[in-house]
Amino acid sequence: MSELKSLYATIQDRKDNPEQGSYTSYLFDKGLDKILKKLGEENTEVIIASLMQSKEDLINEIGDLLYHLIVLMVEKGITLEEVEAELEKRSKKSHNLKPERRPIENL
Repeated sequence: MSELKSLYATIQDRKDNPEQGSYTSYLFDKGLDKILKKLGEENTEVIIASLMQSKEDLINEIGDLLYHLIVLMVEKGITLEEVEAELEKRSKKSHNLKPERRPIENL
């Protein structure tokens, strides 16, 4: 089993069977807002590590980001297989240059 699949299974188990003192169980207990806050923090830390820190620090931050991303996936009921299928579908496209995004309009 790949490390990501193993991590996903562990996170899913923590959601299904919360453990006292488990950080993962804590995230699920606090809910989507907390999960998204942590995901945002970890994303920012990856950016900072990319610019200012060592490769080892960046690898550690990417690991944290992947962990929190998988917590979000479990929370929202998205499997690794679904993401892999999407990536496979995208890999079959070629010459898929995206146009510039439209500006966000105030609502």
